[in-house]
Amino acid sequence: MKAVQVRKAHELIIQEVEKPRISNSTDVLVKVKRVGICGSDMHIYHGTNPLATLPRVVGHEVAGEVVEIGQGVVGIKVGDHVVIEPISYCGKCYACRKGRQNVCEKLSVFGVHEDGGMREWFVLPEKQLHVVDSALAWEEIVLAEPYTIGAQAVWRGEVEEGETVLIQGAGPIGICILKMAKLQGASVMITDLSEERLEFAKESGADITVHAGKEDVQKRVEEWTNGEGANVVIDAVCLPMTFELSIDVVSTAGRIVVLGFDERPASVSQLPITKKEVSVKGSRLQTNQFPKVVKLLNEGKLRQEGLITHTFSLDDIQEAFNFVENHPEQVRKAIIVFN
Repeated sequence: MKAVQVRKAHELIIQEVEKPRISNSTDVLVKVKRVGICGSDMHIYHGTNPLATLPRVVGHEVAGEVVEIGQGVVGIKVGDHVVIEPISYCGKCYACRKGRQNVCEKLSVFGVHEDGGMREWFVLPEKQLHVVDSALAWEEIVLAEPYTIGAQAVWRGEVEEGETVLIQGAGPIGICILKMAKLQGASVMITDLSEERLEFAKESGADITVHAGKEDVQKRVEEWTNGEGANVVIDAVCLPMTFELSIDVVSTAGRIVVLGFDERPASVSQLPITKKEVSVKGSRLQTNQFPKVVKLLNEGKLRQEGLITHTFSLDDIQEAFNFVENHPEQVRKAIIVFN
């Protein structure tokens, strides 16, 4: 079978590998139908993802069809359409015992620490697969994993109906966060440096859009909230300066959610955190968000509505990565189609 492997930085190949087989009773063999190209895949390709090991078959935004099941599989049948939950965990460490498997001490992420889904078939345990309504288009369900990232950020921010949420960054993850925050009943402002991305955010439900390169974000937040500040600030830009701004614009008793892996230090005073009793939280991957997202997909409450802008065949994988790399202003989400 064909598999897409990043051998080393900037070296991407399609290689022939042996088709995987079921070896455990709870295993499921899946034929891949669609795979999304994520920012983290691009970082692996560039050699800048600090968590990935090379060589690596990338891809963790995956939708496929079940073609074989182990004898112990009870909730999935042949022919089911599934999306993958790309994390495996020990179940025993402190994080797992607290229900936070996404930060397990022995966390392994499909497509990052272990070979992922950008191949024609894969085998995973039943517990990492979620059945989705087979009437839904593959292009809709392949976005389940990015939606769970948005759902996790909203959950970490404890977003409630009627609250004000500032999202910094209107890229694909920012849009997924926006969709989930609006489903919670929040009022949302989103910022970016791209007029096109801001326009799409408006189409996707944003109440207020702000061009961070042309407008004073702090002033706009103050005007929008009548001086209260945003109840929740979610940083999907993930630069030191956006983290610093989060502290300035969050309301008293507010929450700040950070998604980035930037190792550069930010200059943040303790005083506003203590004075406003602000909660600062990281958000990584997801925990228990797939059932919620699958339900929303099945009910028609989550739709991509233009989030996918480019589609490539498996044989054109190098062209796809080149295009995403060279035309980021044109790409919201690119996907690979497997026949």
